[in-house]
Order: sequence, then C-alpha cells, then structure tokens
Amino acid sequence: MKDMVEIRWHGRGGQGAKTASLLLADAAFNTGKYVQGFPEYGPERMGAPITAYDRISTERCTVHSNIYEPDYVVVVDETLLSSVDVTAGLKADGAIVINSTKKPEELRSRLKGYQGKVCTIDAGKISVETLGKNFPNTPMLGAIVKISGVVPEKEFIQDMEGSFRHKFASRPQVIEGNIKALIRSMEEVQIG
Repeated sequence: MKDMVEIRWHGRGGQGAKTASLLLADAAFNTGKYVQGFPEYGPERMGAPITAYDRISTERCTVHSNIYEPDYVVVVDETLLSSVDVTAGLKADGAIVINSTKKPEELRSRLKGYQGKVCTIDAGKISVETLGKNFPNTPMLGAIVKISGVVPEKEFIQDMEGSFRHKFASRPQVIEGNIKALIRSMEEVQIG
C-alpha cells in the first residue's frame, strides 16, 4: 500500500515501548485511520529486548506480519545499538529516532551504514524533568509523531490528553507531566 506508514519500536521490557506503540495506534485510529499496533516478545523479563510495531493507513490493511521494511524506527534504549540491528530494512527515505544525549551525527557511525535521517531526543532528561522519573516512552512517542507526521500534532496532543485523563483520573499531576513531556519532545527532537 502506497499510503501506509510502518513503524518499528526497539526497547527493553519495562521501558514502555509496547505501551507507546499502542498509544500511537489509538491516536491514529481516533483520526480516522486504519491501524495495527502489536508487540513481539522474546524472553518475557524486565530488561530483555522487545520489539513493537505500528501500521497506519488511510485504507484497510490486510498484511498481518511483523514489519521488515519500516519507514521509521524508534529506539527507546541506546544500548540496543550494539546488540540489535535496529536499522535492518529501514527505508533510506525514512528516519530513525534514538533516545540519546548525543547529537545525531555522533550516532551515525553505529548504524551499519544507514544513510537516512538520524534523530535523537534526550527522553530520559525530559521524562525526569516533567514526570519525576525516567519513563522514556512518552517523550519517544512525541518525537516519532513529530518526525513522521503520521498524526497531526494538535490532534495527537488532544487525544493523548483525553487518554491520560481516563487512565490517570485520580492523579492530575501525571496527566500534566505527560502532556508536557510530549510537547517538549516535539520541540527538542534533533534531526540529523
């Protein structure tokens, strides 16, 4: 399908990559798109590498497999660059978004010759400053929305606010912190 965007997420168990991929699928669905959002697990333990996927399209999607040639890749944990081939199949006209304190050009040499856009975001810093703890998935979600344009930013923030209000009804500070994390990540993601 020419109109489909495919995103592959790489993270470690407990970092929220699966949750972020499902939140993105929900937000895209709420804008009228067809979506698939699903995880793939290896050994199910905290800290083990996991992969999650999103397919987002304006047409019904009949493909039901893992994503082997993604348009975008999100790396929630920079340490995975040395143990997982995160750029495998990544389209040259797409982008990779990495949670890192480094600039995009500093990481390019670790990406096995990938020639497309390399983007970085310090998701740890943003989450600690807005949420009080290192929850990198929320800033990574904001960064991929900014880079991919798969969901209009304003609609995305409104949808996430509604989702967070439902999930964290008794903890309004968590709602505010998550929204701040999303907005900051959209503003601070570096494109190389």
